[in-house]
Amino acid sequence: MNLTDIKQLLADEDAVSPVIGVILMVAITVILAAVIGTFVLGLGQNVQASPPNANFQFEYPDDPYDDSAGSETIDITHNGGQDLSRSEITVQVGSITAEDLTDSGTYVVSSDDAWPESVSTGDTLVLTENTDSDFSSGDTVRVVWSAPGGGSSNTIGSSQVP
Repeated sequence: MNLTDIKQLLADEDAVSPVIGVILMVAITVILAAVIGTFVLGLGQNVQASPPNANFQFEYPDDPYDDSAGSETIDITHNGGQDLSRSEITVQVGSITAEDLTDSGTYVVSSDDAWPESVSTGDTLVLTENTDSDFSSGDTVRVVWSAPGGGSSNTIGSSQVP
């Protein structure tokens, strides 16, 4: 081996560039395949919506001439936070849900004070009873939010009838 062969051996660096190029091309191909596969299979659609951050104030106006326990009306006021869609929230009094509030004949939502389609700060819902008795003392009143796509629900406001 002579001196020119050693100089040529040390100067030959052509093999490094093709190897790095092939590794980069394979990495780019794998990343693109993963991104396209995610969109095609719809894996990004399974993300659950988080409940809104809203604050509710519950008031139980008393009738000064009624000595019975409980309250005749419940005022629920959106006190702050994110605006809500009326179709995504329900009100529960004890075990009675909002659908039963108008169908059972026991409780009724006052139509003059019903929540609008978009519930925002300052909006009030007034629940009154059809019967002579009051809402039971100790009943839990809940504002429940349901995810638009279904599948999950969260209580975003609650109180107990005094």
